[in-house]
Amino acid sequence: MPRMLIDDSAAVVLGLAWAQLPPLPAQAPLLFLGARSSAWLPAVAQPAWQYAQDFKPHADALQAQGCSVTPVPDGARHARVLLLPPRQRQAARALLARAVAHCAEDAQVLLAAANDEGARSLQNDLAALAGPVSTLSKHHCRAVWTAPLRAAHIDQALCAEWRALDAPRDNPAGYCSRPGLFAWDRIDPGSQLLAAQLPAALGGAVADLGAGWGYLSSQLLQRCAGITELDLYEADARALEPARVNLARIAHPARVALHWHDVSQGLPRRYDAIISNPPFHIDRADRPQLGQAFIAVAAAALHAHGQLWLVANQHLPYEAALTAHFAQVEVIAQAQGYKVLRASGPRA
Repeated sequence: MPRMLIDDSAAVVLGLAWAQLPPLPAQAPLLFLGARSSAWLPAVAQPAWQYAQDFKPHADALQAQGCSVTPVPDGARHARVLLLPPRQRQAARALLARAVAHCAEDAQVLLAAANDEGARSLQNDLAALAGPVSTLSKHHCRAVWTAPLRAAHIDQALCAEWRALDAPRDNPAGYCSRPGLFAWDRIDPGSQLLAAQLPAALGGAVADLGAGWGYLSSQLLQRCAGITELDLYEADARALEPARVNLARIAHPARVALHWHDVSQGLPRRYDAIISNPPFHIDRADRPQLGQAFIAVAAAALHAHGQLWLVANQHLPYEAALTAHFAQVEVIAQAQGYKVLRASGPRA
């Protein structure tokens, strides 16, 4: 599956708004939070710019454009901070507060978002943090930017309150998580159904593809004494710390490792078993090819005796991909709109 090059409408409108702001000196430090690749970016980018992106496919697409990317920026202050916020409100507010905190004196914050993903709320939130804002609306999106900021413009108490919204914390189910992750405040019923079917006999080297905050891996460690190695692969870097916390709470001798990794690009080693609740959305769009890519990668990474345990929404067309890559495929369970599939005899 090719790496994603996202040139979405919000990123395009961010570029249109950028053109309306005063030009920055070539060496002026700039931070781009939630950065995504876009056609306008290479023409204006400077070597002094920093890019922060915690979703690995987006980070890889930026790297392909020559940008140096980190999941978490350093503490430096910048002459301008660009921002493409996430849709989840608490995570977006935390990122807004981080953007303001990274501003030097007279710096500006510029963000863009789709109208149906909270653009007007983000406008109000930025104004609450940093004072009057200007806007540009196009392509069903809105760009919002501040006037040159001074310390007196910033609501420091609100900034501190919102930055704390991103902190990992226990969710109502008793697992460490954080806003903006998949099913961050609950146990996803599909994952719960898969966990209930996992046999205690699974052992050896095991991988969890698209591991999120670690629910399925924690269930593996509680159920399967024979696991010697457990690798969690997750594209969202923000999920790794909660997953680490959750797994550290379980006494098990297995070697556990967490990897910030785009599973669709393949795995670095082979396994005796692989489990997965693969993603099938990018933002709001259904992308069943993501799950199909996970299936192909799992088949290539399993030993000949290995098996894949996978859960998916019942409407997703994964059976054909499973049959293409495995000799045996069976439906183990169906409930609440989900199906658990077991595949063995990898053809790769």
